[in-house]
Amino acid sequence: MRAVIIAAFVAFALTMALTPLAARLFRRLKAGQPIRTDGPQSHLAKAGTPTMGGVVFIFTTVVAYVAGHLVLMALPEQVDGVVLNRPTGFTATGIFLIGLFVTCGFVGFIDDWLKIRKKHSGGISGKAKVLGLSIAATIFGIVAVYYTGSIDTQEISETVATPFVSFTRDISWLNVTNIGMVVLIVLLVNATANGVNLTDGLDGLATGASMMSFLAFLIIGFWEYRHWCGGVQPADNLCYDVRDPLEIALIAGAAAGAMFGFLWWNTSPAQIFMGDSGSLSLGALIAGLAIASKTILLLPILGALFVITTASVMIQVTSFKLTGRRVFRMSPIQHHFELGEKRWSEVTIVVRFWIIAGICTALALGFFFADFLRIAG
Repeated sequence: MRAVIIAAFVAFALTMALTPLAARLFRRLKAGQPIRTDGPQSHLAKAGTPTMGGVVFIFTTVVAYVAGHLVLMALPEQVDGVVLNRPTGFTATGIFLIGLFVTCGFVGFIDDWLKIRKKHSGGISGKAKVLGLSIAATIFGIVAVYYTGSIDTQEISETVATPFVSFTRDISWLNVTNIGMVVLIVLLVNATANGVNLTDGLDGLATGASMMSFLAFLIIGFWEYRHWCGGVQPADNLCYDVRDPLEIALIAGAAAGAMFGFLWWNTSPAQIFMGDSGSLSLGALIAGLAIASKTILLLPILGALFVITTASVMIQVTSFKLTGRRVFRMSPIQHHFELGEKRWSEVTIVVRFWIIAGICTALALGFFFADFLRIAG
């Protein structure tokens, strides 16, 4: 747990310190965020706010991850003075999660850079964005499904992902085959990355919601670590057959710490935006954590705010194409509440949407622990 705490603190401290420096640098480079002219008029005042803040927290999360492993190597985990036989080196899970995080962030970086160069809110095309995310997800999906590697001196040759769809653990009768799982990983990464991207429309909204998701995966990962089948505990119904649960907790903790630090500068009025480099990387990492922790079907509950935001866009587009009418004043749904006679302030929308995200996160954790208690009982 020390490694997780230190990783979270390192990510928080570095992000707090580097984000304002990055904001000043991006401002000098005129890397400002183009604003949609057809959106809420209050957003026009945000034109020129530095973007690509995701570059900062991607970097600090990776640094914090490495710092956490240095702690594990220097101070191995102990219980009652006995050193636990737990992995301290980099693992297949780390390769999968950090790889997804960085490569999907790079896809977003290209999108951000083109927006800045064109001085227009449209970057790469939607098809190109999906293609980039799909290539990254396919590469690391194959790593998750087929790569075993090694875990220090332990005789464990499991892969990060299995052919089984999971809820709080693998569902034995829901086998989609290895190839099907790679396809499912591609779909999950695309869906979650675009969900976070659509949610990132108001100051601090996606940052705070993502932070809650990472905190949930920190709890899930650490609980699975303390009840791990691959460690010294016997393989029974109470343990979790997860490849590297400590790695899950470590990366989730580092990402949560980075989000805490970034939120200081990203909350209203934002001094920097995360851009697509941030939103796509966060969504990909959230999807990856669900896959690694074997909580795939729990993800729509845990990330319900992202699901709602995406659904609002799908409803709006479908309704307009079929009937020529719009269901919402503007989509994604957070902008609907900014328009009209009874419009809410941006801060009010963000706080209320955070409350929704918090409730859904708590509900997902409730399902996770209820399953454990059901088996234990």
